Amino acid sequence: MKVILIGYNVYMNKSYEVEIKSLLGSKENVDKLKKNLQQKFPETKLIATGKQLNHYFNVPADISLLVKNVLPIISADKKESLDHILKQGKKISLRTRDADGKVILVLKASVGDDSSSNGVKRIEFESVVSKTLGQLDQILLDSGATYQAKWSREREEYATKDMHVCIDRNAGYGYLAEFEKVVSDEGLVDTAHTDLLALMKTLGAEELPQDRLERMFAHYNAHWADYYGTDKTFNIA
Repeated sequence: MKVILIGYNVYMNKSYEVEIKSLLGSKENVDKLKKNLQQKFPETKLIATGKQLNHYFNVPADISLLVKNVLPIISADKKESLDHILKQGKKISLRTRDADGKVILVLKASVGDDSSSNGVKRIEFESVVSKTLGQLDQILLDSGATYQAKWSREREEYATKDMHVCIDRNAGYGYLAEFEKVVSDEGLVDTAHTDLLALMKTLGAEELPQDRLERMFAHYNAHWADYYGTDKTFNIA
């Protein structure tokens, strides 16, 4: 199943990101993917590496206090995007992120009937804030949100002329790759998805089925304290 993320820049222009996940499992498979990337796409470049902490929250039923408390800490050019996602989105997913010291407030919302965490079509909002991760978390907790789960991962991001490939080492999930293409027209989404699957096949990567991903997500959320910040993994069929 394709995963389509709908993003909005500060001027509210739409961009459509097709993202497909592949569960790699072992370091051997990671090395094989990297080798195939270099062989099949010699222009491949490593453009970023880093560590991330991602904290997921249960959204309070009444979000008015949440909105009141986060508006003063986000940049002015992000406020229109925040208003859009709150009005147009469904099943809002609320999270905070520390990416090598850069702290980010993240909201994702479904625009259909899918999960906002792992769904098919989503609107995304991100804003860097001048807070520590603990301070940002406390603002959300004081606004009625509660912790759902905490995630940790290491990421390498590669770019070719046709796609981005992120190779993650996630607590719980283990090694996971995300293959991404971005298009500016919704009419190009299906073609981009087909092209991306063909590129993945060339690299020997298989798509992680959405239903299995949801089972993995549910298992992690129920046991996150056992995995967060560790190298421990699980296998959910």
